[in-house]
Formats: sequence, structure tokens, C-alpha cells
Amino acid sequence: MNYIDLFAGAGGLSEGFTKAGFSPLAHVEMDKYACDTLRTRTSYHFLKEKNELDLYYDYLCQHISQEQFFGNIPDTLLESVIESEIGDDTIDGIFEKIDHCINGSKIDIVVGGPPCQAYSSVGRSKINSIANRNVKDDDRYILYKQYGRFIQRYQPEYFVFENVLGILTAEGGDLIKQIARYFEEECGYNIQWQILHANHYGVLQLRKRVIIIGRRGLSPFDYPLPQTVTQERDWTVKKALLSDLEYLYPGQERHISRYKTNKSSDYLESNNLRSEAGFVTQHITRPHNKRDLAIYAQAIIKWKSRERLKYTDVPQHLRTHKNVSAFLDRYKVVDPDGLSHTVVAHLSKDGHYYIYPDENQVRSLSVREAARIQSFPDDFYFEGGRSAAFKQIGNAVPPQLAFAIAQKMKEVFVKEEVAI
Repeated sequence: MNYIDLFAGAGGLSEGFTKAGFSPLAHVEMDKYACDTLRTRTSYHFLKEKNELDLYYDYLCQHISQEQFFGNIPDTLLESVIESEIGDDTIDGIFEKIDHCINGSKIDIVVGGPPCQAYSSVGRSKINSIANRNVKDDDRYILYKQYGRFIQRYQPEYFVFENVLGILTAEGGDLIKQIARYFEEECGYNIQWQILHANHYGVLQLRKRVIIIGRRGLSPFDYPLPQTVTQERDWTVKKALLSDLEYLYPGQERHISRYKTNKSSDYLESNNLRSEAGFVTQHITRPHNKRDLAIYAQAIIKWKSRERLKYTDVPQHLRTHKNVSAFLDRYKVVDPDGLSHTVVAHLSKDGHYYIYPDENQVRSLSVREAARIQSFPDDFYFEGGRSAAFKQIGNAVPPQLAFAIAQKMKEVFVKEEVAI
């Protein structure tokens, strides 16, 4: 079962589909660092299949350069990551590169999620606030049509389209109707959609996403709802962050960090997140000034009483803003005894909204901790440095959610194959 991944980001969707047994033929992504991450992960899967992961670990440990590492990977695999914005001016070139990658193979499913800024309520508000701008004038607003051009060309049996909840409410609910009409009338696909809660599928955060499934032909079909896995499990952030990762102080960078215990939590074990190599990469955190650390400490103490620190609780001498009537939740501790709030790309800007839940380690989350909350496995490496890694993690589809979707789609393919 072959697929292509559009607007691929760091490859969260792709990781889940590959884990479920689908084969990626091409990824399309505009961000350079995310493309480097996709190439590195593509190389990992290639080496794993050949039982040659020692080469991958040598690269992670910086024993060999990236050039030396990629020199051991077939060019066809590296070229399957297409670094390009998707638009009218680029799409023909992208088609040409994909055609070269697939070499006549059938594409069974297309996956991807166009950038959500133009669909989210916050993003729409920001765009509309700009003088003489309307969200409908933003190119990102109609990226679903660019997505559809790949559907039209490659005619997969199904497609999976991921996005934010705002896609259902934009234009008072008319946008999703326009999208449905477009895929039906222009592409020949019937679509269904559901709001999926990531925490129902092994992701330790409160994250809701709209997952649109399209099926070739106009006959109605039942939405392939994934099987939930966490309703009866006692999985918490504590079991992902506080069990086996080494102590960090603000600004410390453990690019290679050994597990502090051989014992894995049931969460990490059940989802197979720990690395077979016995270490994690990118357990690094940003530095903080004394003011922020003092506020973080207050936020952690207050959270022990299950209360959130409001900006009005911050002493005057620690405040940097005069606004005490809006955005009072500027500082937020990740809940160790439950689920994290949604991880977003703003994490690359500062760590105020993702404070580590331990008064003995007053800081924000490390790259690896944020990746774990997003359900990325410990052997997943993000290229481009700390800020680029945070951005990729925040923008990603959680791999465990993607895996649940992919497993269900695999069942659908098997059933339909048997029926044929």
C-alpha cells in the first residue's frame, strides 16, 4: 500500500502510516529543516529494514557527518523528499518529481494537512486584522484545492486530510461545505469527517483535530473510525517525562542522553517509544532569565494546588506587560498527573506555556520531552537545531494518532481487497 505525504512537515502522519505498514513514495514539504528531518527519518527506516541501524546511531552520536551518513542512502530515497511550496507556479515541477519517484507505481492513498493558520480562529482573526486583508485572499485558505490537484492526478482509492477544528466553523460552516463540493464535483470523491481526540489514541495531550477521509467515487461510505486505545489506561504525562529522562537545568544541552533507568513505564512500553540504542537525542532546553525562572517557580507551586498562575498573580517587579485584562494565562505548567495541553509551534518562540512540572527542575520542556508529549519515538531526530525542532514538533500530527488512523485504513484496504 503506497502513499504520498503532502504538506508533510516533520513527518508525523508519515511516521504513523509507515509504522502501520504503508510505503511512502514521496513527501512534499516547503520547510528546509523539516525536509532534512524527513530525509533523516527515511534513512532510518531504510537502515532498519536492512538491520544496519548502527550507522544511524553513529550519525546521531556525531561520529560521522550528515554528508557521510546520506552517502550510504540510495539517492532515490533522499530525492523522494521534495522541498517545495505547493502552488500554481510549482505544482507541475512537483508532479514531475513525484512521477519520477513513483516510477509507474500506483498510489493507494494520499495523506497530508495543509497549513492551518488560515483555518484556525486565531489565524483568521490575525489575517483579517491586517489593513485591506481578508482571510479569503490568503493563498493558504484554498490550499485544499492544491491538495485536490494531487488527488485528480494520482487517483488514490482514499485520502486523509488533517486540519484544525476551525475548518468546520470558518464562514459560519460554509467552508467545509465548499470543500465537500469541491472534492465531489471536481475530484470525484465522497468525503466524511470526524473530530478525533488525540488522547484517545495514545497521545498524552488534549489535542483535537478534524480528520477528513475521502473515498474515490460518489457512493456513500461509513467513516473508518479508528479504535481507541486509552480509555481504560492510566497514562499520564508523568509516565512519559518523569520516569527515565535525565535531570536538566535551564539552557543545558544533552544531545546524547542515557536513560537513567532500564525500567520503562507502561506508557512508553505499550507505545514502543524508547530507543533500542539505550539513549535519547536532543534532551536540550532553552536558557531562561532570572525573572522567568522566578515566575516559573511560582507557577509550579500554584499548580500543586491545581490552580493556574494568572498574570495578575505575578508580582509587579516581575511583570513585563501592563496588560492585566487579557491573556492572563501567559505561563502554564504541564500537568504531570493528567494530560498536557496542546503542543503548538509557538513553543519555538518561548517556553512560558510549557513549564516543566517539577520545582526541582525549574525550566521549560526540552525538545525530547515535547516530542514525547507529541508521541514521537525517542530515536526520531529533528534537524535544524533547537528552535527548528520545537517548530516541527508543534506543527506535527502526533504519530500515535496517525498510527491509529493508518491501522484503520489498512483494515479498510484489506476488506475491500477481499471483497474484490
